[in-house]
Amino acid sequence: MKIGNLMAALMIAGLGTTAFAKESYRFDPSGSTIGFTVHQFLGTTRGKFTNFSGRIEVDRERPENSSVTAQIEVRTIDTRIKKRDDHLRSAEFFDVEKFPRITFKSRSVKRTGPQSGDILGDLTMHGVTKPMTLHVKLVTPINETARTRWSVTTDPITRRDFNLMFAPAAESVSGISQTVAINIEIEAKRAE
Repeated sequence: MKIGNLMAALMIAGLGTTAFAKESYRFDPSGSTIGFTVHQFLGTTRGKFTNFSGRIEVDRERPENSSVTAQIEVRTIDTRIKKRDDHLRSAEFFDVEKFPRITFKSRSVKRTGPQSGDILGDLTMHGVTKPMTLHVKLVTPINETARTRWSVTTDPITRRDFNLMFAPAAESVSGISQTVAINIEIEAKRAE
């Protein structure tokens, strides 16, 4: 989630010799996806969040000074089954009345390849904050059209770490995995 995630790619954009002022980009939800996959006894559940936002501050001269923040509206969870989504929103799981958002805020950037990098930050979900590393790959560069695209992966999230557990009986009967894979594609455009 996560979130929504993108500093290493920003680092790559700053490798040229031309000096640039700090630039701001916003996630474009129409071209972006923040999704997840979780396994169960009977198959795999795939879902996504349909309402999210994020801001990327790019420092091309010193990419390590770039930053990213993202926010996901939890009530927009969509697994394509309304009854399941309503249950996930309830106090038994996400409790969206008490914890309406998932947030990510970067702390550091590390280049891992010519078009890839890691972004270490803090993920807050269900009232719990844990460190998360996002593995970012630049898909399209920042260019004159002021649009760019990144593919983001991360190690799976463990539900228990964020107190996202059903009642014990439901956990054992459902066979829902403790680990949730996160899949993120972000398209961003220059902020005006």
